[in-house]
Amino acid sequence: MNPESLLRSPLPTPKLTAGCPVLDRLLGGGVPCSSVTELVSESSCGKTQLCLQLLLSAQLPSSLGGLSASSLYLHSELPFPLRRLRQLSHSFQSSHPQIFSSHNPCDGILVQPINSADHLFDVLLKTDFALANPKTRFPIKLIVIDSIAALFRSEFDNNPSDLKRRSDLFFRISGKLKALAYRFGLAVVVTNQVVDFVGTGDGLNGARIGNLGCLYSSGRRVCPALGISWANCVNSRLFLSRSEEIVGKENGLVDVGGDNFVQRRTKRQLHVVFAPHLPESSCEFVIVREGVFGVEK
Repeated sequence: MNPESLLRSPLPTPKLTAGCPVLDRLLGGGVPCSSVTELVSESSCGKTQLCLQLLLSAQLPSSLGGLSASSLYLHSELPFPLRRLRQLSHSFQSSHPQIFSSHNPCDGILVQPINSADHLFDVLLKTDFALANPKTRFPIKLIVIDSIAALFRSEFDNNPSDLKRRSDLFFRISGKLKALAYRFGLAVVVTNQVVDFVGTGDGLNGARIGNLGCLYSSGRRVCPALGISWANCVNSRLFLSRSEEIVGKENGLVDVGGDNFVQRRTKRQLHVVFAPHLPESSCEFVIVREGVFGVEK
């Protein structure tokens, strides 16, 4: 095996299904293993719900796009979405009755609260040992951190000393995540928040990052939290946006007073900002009781 042969025939990377064929097509088959994938969005766009869906999908056999594995969910924001996880779990059991006839899908998810960036790094060190000596029914093949921004945004001040310490911790954490992903073939998913964009030009500080020069959500121009240093710590970045659409006018609907009857709906989209294996693309998706599903064009 040499570098030239890898270019002609790259090694296949296992993918974890997102739980929907439309989303899987956008992602080139799903969330890649041996890699760190970031989900960026403002609150209420669906990133946590997509993460919960991935936790359940990981338990499926490879023939259905899963990893036949358990998952580790590290959450830094309270409360833990237990009610929604149970709701998705019931739908998941109904969709795959033969696979989950003898156990609850929630049993394959390990949950650990995280209260600081240093705590996260300590947990990742312990996770290394746990992955090398698995005691769960299935080995852990998915790690979700929800969210990384919450651990950094209040812990560090905006001075040179703290900014340097923050960047150092970025690279220590991302280095450990990438090492775990590569060594054990894990899919690693990290959620991030957004901040309002202030300035001119494309990207962050005038530097365009990825396919999209500008990110918009809820009618505001936004950018991922934690800046350029963190952007260099992830392999792929996906952006979830939302906007309000007016529907009903084109159908000639009127209310009792004879005025145009206006309805609003929330439109959500998933965009590929950057990924080494994906082109620039996007798709609409909806969130329903049964889960997160892409919309066919």
